[in-house]
Amino acid sequence: MRFIYLLPPLLFAACQAHALDEVTVALAIPPAVHDGAPWAAAEELGLFKQQNLAVKVLVFQGAGALLPQVASKRVTFGYPVSEPVIASYFNKDPLPLRYFYNGTPSQTMEYQVLADSPVKTLADLRDKKIGVGSLTWGTIPGSRAALREAGLEPGKNVGFVAVGALGSGFQALRSHKIDALNYNSSWGDIFELTGTKIHRIAYPDVYQEMPGNGFIAHQDTFAQNPDLIRRFGRAYTEAQYVCEINPEYCVRAFWRQHPESKPANADGKGLEEAKTLLTRRLARTLYKADGSRRTPGEYDLPAIRRTIAAMAKAGEYPGGEIPVERIFSNAFVAAFNDFDKDALRQRAETAK
Repeated sequence: MRFIYLLPPLLFAACQAHALDEVTVALAIPPAVHDGAPWAAAEELGLFKQQNLAVKVLVFQGAGALLPQVASKRVTFGYPVSEPVIASYFNKDPLPLRYFYNGTPSQTMEYQVLADSPVKTLADLRDKKIGVGSLTWGTIPGSRAALREAGLEPGKNVGFVAVGALGSGFQALRSHKIDALNYNSSWGDIFELTGTKIHRIAYPDVYQEMPGNGFIAHQDTFAQNPDLIRRFGRAYTEAQYVCEINPEYCVRAFWRQHPESKPANADGKGLEEAKTLLTRRLARTLYKADGSRRTPGEYDLPAIRRTIAAMAKAGEYPGGEIPVERIFSNAFVAAFNDFDKDALRQRAETAK
């Protein structure tokens, strides 16, 4: 599968879907092994092809660039965080989009500090500088709400600083240019594997079941081509299943498709670290905190309502009710999980 990197204005007509089964998917950040491996497995094993799909993945610069592409139907599906779409429903003209697959069903964002830092709780971040990839990140409203739960006021007694993604942010924290990072848990895993010991600070409980990234489509796609959604979601679910069973295969598949990402020690420590990143990500995605298995793709609508109410209380959303069921759909969840798991397990176990 080819990942195409485009600046926001440069979406060429050739990237548009020319036939019913051609699907374009817009991501907000480039995939890494922990989240890109299922895509690679789906392509190599022909899981998309078995669903009569030809999938092309495009990478844009953040949710702000991604969402207009789906809203204008220039791309078929997107994979953004949920906050900007929810916020649009407090306006007169909400985005004509709807989530159909819960890709990150629990809170992935957290605060990360060095292990020897005096900062141990959210309240300890008072008068501190927090590094984020960009000040336009769609996750920042939730980050501010979490800080307000601890009695802080972003912009007054705690501030965000743009430090970029991954390595540049890690170095900013190591060199004490900032006091904490506000990154996702998988990036925290990567940070730890560089040899740096960190302490993680979770968001308050009310935010723990708020979904992060998920697959979204135009409302017209729901009405006019629901089977496209079913087939895409089924192939993606199958790919995660394969990677849970055989993470080494999925890691190697990703490296084959992205050779520039393959480390020099790919047959030793590099492979083990990549498998760790992938399996940790899948564990957070496929299982609840109590160890019970989630239903892939499903949204917890009551939990979403509770989180929206908490964010409204924190001043991030205006007061009032919004139609959560119009933003998040579970209509296709049964179809996503309708495949022969025994047969796929056999394929996964023998894949190399």
